[in-house]
Amino acid sequence: MGHGHGHDWAAGRAEDRRRLRYVLAITLSVLAVEVVGSLATGSLALLADAGHMLTDSAAVAIALSASHLAALPSTDRRTFGLQRAEILAALANAVVLLALCGFLVVEGVRRLADPHPVDGGPMLAVAGLGLLGNLVALRLLSTRKESSLNLRAAYLEVLTDLLGSVAVLVAALVVLTTGVDRADPVATLLVAAMVLPRSFLLLREAVDVLLEATPRDVDVDELRSRLSGIHGVVEVHDLHVWTITSGVPSLSAHVVVEDGALASRGLGALLDELCACVGDDFDVEHVTFQVEPRSHREHEDLGHHHP
Repeated sequence: MGHGHGHDWAAGRAEDRRRLRYVLAITLSVLAVEVVGSLATGSLALLADAGHMLTDSAAVAIALSASHLAALPSTDRRTFGLQRAEILAALANAVVLLALCGFLVVEGVRRLADPHPVDGGPMLAVAGLGLLGNLVALRLLSTRKESSLNLRAAYLEVLTDLLGSVAVLVAALVVLTTGVDRADPVATLLVAAMVLPRSFLLLREAVDVLLEATPRDVDVDELRSRLSGIHGVVEVHDLHVWTITSGVPSLSAHVVVEDGALASRGLGALLDELCACVGDDFDVEHVTFQVEPRSHREHEDLGHHHP
């Protein structure tokens, strides 16, 4: 069961890396097109969107590098390998997203006060190409965005730029039909308003993993109650539930058992039931149980204080 879970996790990360390579190639291509388009037309909006793409390219490259690091085998010094590299990458991407939103707000407000002339025709054409590239990249990531915080961060980066491309398209259409140059900063502020809440959510989830907070879908009180309800179990203490990296929740606990129940059932049968309870009902398969006979409880208390 544990071996199968590990194999599925590794296969999922390999698929994530394959998709990230395609997305990085698409993002760099769109970046090149927008830079050339900006230089050819003098469009500041396209140059700003190219900066968007540069940020996205860096973020996807970070995500890809982190995924490779996470796949490296564990060592005696790093027994969990470098799986947390994905979470660190997600944290870095969240910070970049928040900084980007701040830049968009400041620049958008500045251009509302002092609008710049926009050449709507070329901007519309190049933004259309950017939108197409972002749609393909978003499609590649959409089916895997829940597999890890790392992939979700990359997905949000691409989504941010797709929204930027839509904003440029709409602004270009407004400029072409009405001549109102302020359409560009208005669209920019709308993009920032949509991206900011997602950025805070990603940041919170990454920090929760790094601080080894209990996964949000695990009720510790219910878990303790279910374990304590198993025949022969007297007490469950030192119960900890945390996340090593996305999709890898872990648990450790001390389980005090009646001496008679432990002798009649056997340690193996008891461990099977404990693992089945945690794995089947709470979807936590990476578990460590320290089983203690009740007669050993007082001896345990002498050397350790329990919460």
